[in-house]
Amino acid sequence: MGKVTGFLEYDRQEQKYQLAGDRIRHFREFTLPLEEGDVKKQAARCMDCGIPFCHGPTGCPVHNQIPDWNDLVFSGDWEEAARNLHSTNNFPEFTGRICPAPCEEACTLNLENVPVTIKTIEQAIADKSWEMGWVRPEIAETRTGKSVGIVGSGPAGLAAAQQLARTGHEVHVYEREPRAGGLLRYGIPDFKMEKRHIDRRIAQMEAEGVTFHYGANVGVTTSFAELEARHDAVLLAGGAEAPRDPQLPGMELDGVHYAMPFLTQQNRRVGGEDVSGIKPILASGKQVVVIGGGDTASDCIGTSFRQGALSVTQLDIRPMPPMIEDKLTVWPYWPTKFRTSSSQAEGAEREFQAATLGMVGRNGKLTGVNCARVDEKRRPIPGTEFVIPADLVFIAIGFAGSVTDGMIEQAGVAVDRRANVVANDLDYRTSRDKVFAAGDMRRGQSLVVWAIREGRQAARAIDEFLMGASVLPR
Repeated sequence: MGKVTGFLEYDRQEQKYQLAGDRIRHFREFTLPLEEGDVKKQAARCMDCGIPFCHGPTGCPVHNQIPDWNDLVFSGDWEEAARNLHSTNNFPEFTGRICPAPCEEACTLNLENVPVTIKTIEQAIADKSWEMGWVRPEIAETRTGKSVGIVGSGPAGLAAAQQLARTGHEVHVYEREPRAGGLLRYGIPDFKMEKRHIDRRIAQMEAEGVTFHYGANVGVTTSFAELEARHDAVLLAGGAEAPRDPQLPGMELDGVHYAMPFLTQQNRRVGGEDVSGIKPILASGKQVVVIGGGDTASDCIGTSFRQGALSVTQLDIRPMPPMIEDKLTVWPYWPTKFRTSSSQAEGAEREFQAATLGMVGRNGKLTGVNCARVDEKRRPIPGTEFVIPADLVFIAIGFAGSVTDGMIEQAGVAVDRRANVVANDLDYRTSRDKVFAAGDMRRGQSLVVWAIREGRQAARAIDEFLMGASVLPR
């Protein structure tokens, strides 16, 4: 815990943002970090909870020891706080920026709607770790002689690769794109997390012995059989990339796109990659409609404003949630309540209980979105139809599962009805010997923090498979 009476003495203080009118002019991060003294006060608010739900199964998927490092920050021992944080989370500078913080919803102080600012403190510890030079390559003292191939360099693949390299295995990561990071790099906009954070982790991992193979599309440029023959174990961590198809009329119109091609293209621009061979998807001077209510939809909103959209409207089929949840019903679990993301706060119009009936257009070009209000069962109500003018529509309603063509098909591993690779969360083994799966490719679309957890646990399972025992944490 922090200070015994800290939660009584100090109010919750959150990071502030640059003004919306300023931040939409660039793609850089726009949060304004707290002063060190203010971070210590926030850490002091951590209570002596009988059961700290924040780092239990309801709070933090990687089981960060939150009360411990809050106490260390309050005491001024930042270096030990950094060691503690890194013992459970390979990449706290990622989660400190982009995790939705289920730990804060599970905080005991959230019963009074003023949880400890756990996410802010985590980011502060992670950033100070780099600033002070405490993050260094952790090179294995001995080598095992075993080789592991990992497909995908998203958070699951990266976490597994780092853990396995540190225990002495030869680790090779195969990435389809020109740079590592998966959706961390190509799906999450830079204004939420700049890619320099990924680059310095990749440099650390390369110093630890991880070899990255870029432009390696397993199942296309490299057969799975070839990959399997090279390594003693293979981990499939390629993510869940197949978008959910809404099967709406007018999907073929010019101006209708899935969310990820739009976000990926802009991230490539910001990263200095060549996009000259790709048809540009730009919101500049356009009326934009985003279909979907999640994080990806919010990222489309923020990106559209930064490209110069005239207007952005978000359609959500769900009813408007309550401003404050019923604590006694849902705490310490993640609640459904009204939330406004930083991107939505930049000027988006939000329509709730709005079903998308289809897209309308003229001469093959999009002109609007046909909508209707829905009842409590999400069925369109006759007579409530309306049309929203639109030049550009982004479909951001989630992912249907993994892309099975290519690698998964060649691997011959069992998949479930959602096209997720079948493997449990104890040994992460697939139906094929020496082949493992972790992250979104196993569990379906999820959070970065869950991917890190699965990568770490899969690394232990692979280490046990190769060596008969493991010192890696679960």
